[in-house]
Amino acid sequence: MTGNGWVQIVLFAAIIIALTAPVGAWLAGIAEGRRNFLTPVLGPVERGLYWLGGIDPTREQSWVGYAASMLASKAAGFVLLYVLLRLQDWLPLNPAGQPAVPPDLSFNTAVSFLTNTNWQSYSGETTMSYFSQMAGLTVQNFVSAAAGIAIAIAFVRGFARRSAKTIGNYWADLVRITLYALLPFSIVIALVFVWQGVPQTIGPYVDATTLEGAKQTIALGPVASQEAIKMLGTNGGGFFNANSAHPFENPTAFTNLIQLVAIFTLGAGLTSMFGRMVGDRRQGWAVFAAMGILFLAGVAVAYWSESQGNPLLTALGVDPTLGNMEGKEVRFGAPLSALFATVTTDASCGAVNAMHESFLPLGGAVPLVNMMLGEIIYGGVGSGLYGFLLFAIIAVFVAGLMVGRTPEYLGKKIEAKEVKMTMLAILCLPLAMLGFTAVAVVLPDAVAGISASGPHGFTEALYAYVSSAANNGSAFAGLSANTPWWNSSLAFGMLIGRFFVIIPALAIAGSLAAKKTVPPSAGTFPTTGPLFVFLAVGVILIVGGLTFFPALALGPIAEHLAMAAGTTY
Repeated sequence: MTGNGWVQIVLFAAIIIALTAPVGAWLAGIAEGRRNFLTPVLGPVERGLYWLGGIDPTREQSWVGYAASMLASKAAGFVLLYVLLRLQDWLPLNPAGQPAVPPDLSFNTAVSFLTNTNWQSYSGETTMSYFSQMAGLTVQNFVSAAAGIAIAIAFVRGFARRSAKTIGNYWADLVRITLYALLPFSIVIALVFVWQGVPQTIGPYVDATTLEGAKQTIALGPVASQEAIKMLGTNGGGFFNANSAHPFENPTAFTNLIQLVAIFTLGAGLTSMFGRMVGDRRQGWAVFAAMGILFLAGVAVAYWSESQGNPLLTALGVDPTLGNMEGKEVRFGAPLSALFATVTTDASCGAVNAMHESFLPLGGAVPLVNMMLGEIIYGGVGSGLYGFLLFAIIAVFVAGLMVGRTPEYLGKKIEAKEVKMTMLAILCLPLAMLGFTAVAVVLPDAVAGISASGPHGFTEALYAYVSSAANNGSAFAGLSANTPWWNSSLAFGMLIGRFFVIIPALAIAGSLAAKKTVPPSAGTFPTTGPLFVFLAVGVILIVGGLTFFPALALGPIAEHLAMAAGTTY
């Protein structure tokens, strides 16, 4: 660990803090339907989309109607993407002549992109045509990110409204978020990427001759446009197999910084939006601070671990002073490698795949824990905020029990219905993560895809199912996941991790919106100060520790102890 490394991490944190309030103000304006400077240009487009879809943006929906609309949009997106992938060889913009995507892989990919997971059991440059990348995957990158933000906005409306029967209009929220947030930000980021050398072309792949005289095919394509929304929408799903470790996706230190900032920008901004919409900006900063404590703790552990060097290599005479650089990019070094891996797994963005397996056990446990907690640290756009607020409900419930009164949060009484729905949403994640892992490590068809044995092999399987249920999409490079078992089981894990959280969250929003606001009293637990921040962090760590520690003990902790003892497995 070096001073320069910490300067890079602190600089990144400072940029995120500076962007949080203005981005939050922009998102709050979108959520509340206010005009902005883009309205004269995009307003006609917005109204045209409403007309084409038969949408009345002024007609709001109950939580049931909101959820039904969301599920209908997801079902339609799944069918369209699945059919597109299956017919890829018949569709245009396929200069490399990519064949149709197999059924099980099409199913996995369609589920992956509509749930904002963007898991990839394939190499993008050798599997997908330009048309599939643009009309299929990039479109879902926009829609799935917009849907996540819409759910977060609806959830916040539950706290902000009183005696209301509705929580908004899903279709109007989806359109406005896409037009006024995702699209303009993505255009700016894509132009910066093109300026820095990221390809944006529909021309064919290029053949080159190496210095040894061999022929090499260089894959190109409309990379910049997909890369922009991939990062901004915390999607993952890279154009190339190496994802953002590929020089065409991430060519310079500047693009690396832009990508890191883009991943956190909307997630952090949503905390400020939360404070503005509920009428108390301190509430938003309290949520931001709790997320920040968890984030900095994770970065510190990952950076410390990767700065130590691999003890097995040190025993062979390798100098450990540069840290554990196996599998890392020398151009970014240990600090930014630790930061990138932590940020991408904090925020539901599988932007780097192979890097995670090259981490030492404790460093690799950080992204694993981040995902186990449900991506609540400035997490996947929308899901991080409503995921954290679910834990906040538990925190105030515990506080209420301590003082012997009905708990309140933002003036809304937290009663049995809200607590039951909260626990359902939180417990579905370990059910999917641990349940599928338990089956995979004993099922022959699944074990065949695991490259390692012992604790590392267990961690490969655990990481895959944790990543899928957390809608993250990153994986260990050693896992051979493009088989019917892995494609199918991971897809079902994605569906559980997404919709078994969203539906209870919307039910909570509907219940809270219908309640009256209770004025604060002497017994009201404060939710804007350090006490709330540390209680929320404590509840998150206790719930996560009790749920996942046995799995961590069998995987990365056992692996760390084995390496410390100088043994392999």
